[in-house]
Amino acid sequence: MADDLGDEWWKTQPAGAASSPASDGEGGGDPAMMQQERAPVPALSKKTEQPKECFLIQPKETNEDATKTRRRKKKKITDVLAKSEPKPGTPEDLQKLMKDYYSSNRSVIELEELTLPDSCFLKANDLTHSLSSYLKEICPKWVKLRKNHCEKKSVLMLIICGSAIRALELIRSLTAFRGDSKVVKLFAKHIKVQEQIKLLEKRVVHLGVGTPGRIKELIKQGGLNLNPLKFLVFDWNWRDQKLRRMMDIPEIRKEVFEILEMGVLSLCKSESLKLGLF
Repeated sequence: MADDLGDEWWKTQPAGAASSPASDGEGGGDPAMMQQERAPVPALSKKTEQPKECFLIQPKETNEDATKTRRRKKKKITDVLAKSEPKPGTPEDLQKLMKDYYSSNRSVIELEELTLPDSCFLKANDLTHSLSSYLKEICPKWVKLRKNHCEKKSVLMLIICGSAIRALELIRSLTAFRGDSKVVKLFAKHIKVQEQIKLLEKRVVHLGVGTPGRIKELIKQGGLNLNPLKFLVFDWNWRDQKLRRMMDIPEIRKEVFEILEMGVLSLCKSESLKLGLF
């Protein structure tokens, strides 16, 4: 009888209680709480230390740094000239260049003697002319002058430019003006000074086109006489690849002023020589 009652008791108990007959004995309690107590406690995993990121803090730009940056980005003269409208040269430009050039080593009286009279200047090119059309305008009686010229070692008209290549370009553009005039190349490239002197001694030449360095040397050696010269034209407005005019280059500017002092100034003051800015 007792065995039958025990079997009945086991059947009426929940599954959790049946697995532990001593659940209501000595240490009895809530089965669920006991399972939580028996559950193994997982070991605390050590967190791996993540590498810290470093950030470089840029120093704040000071006024001095900003000024230096602006200085570095200063525009070049070529950039300015490329965007600016070209302005034709004027007699005042030549006068100012002469004054600036000689002001450091000449007295006030000497500077006044270097001043060119306004009457010696021809009409300047307004950038609308070709060389031939400009020369026709400033020298309408060229054919008559050319026929009357018979002196050797001289020219009636002298055109000064910045390079030999530019001189050749100007000679080619003279076709409409020159007619039967004799033209001589007065530059140093591939031509010796003595060859040019012999050429000027052999025949009558009406037009000379060249660079100031070679022209100065010919005058110095007596190969070119300036007294019969009637027109001196500067290739003033043309600019090279760097947008420099002839008189913007220090070496050429120096040689031009030396030529002026080798007789050109006195001829201008006597009104026998006219200056043109092409």
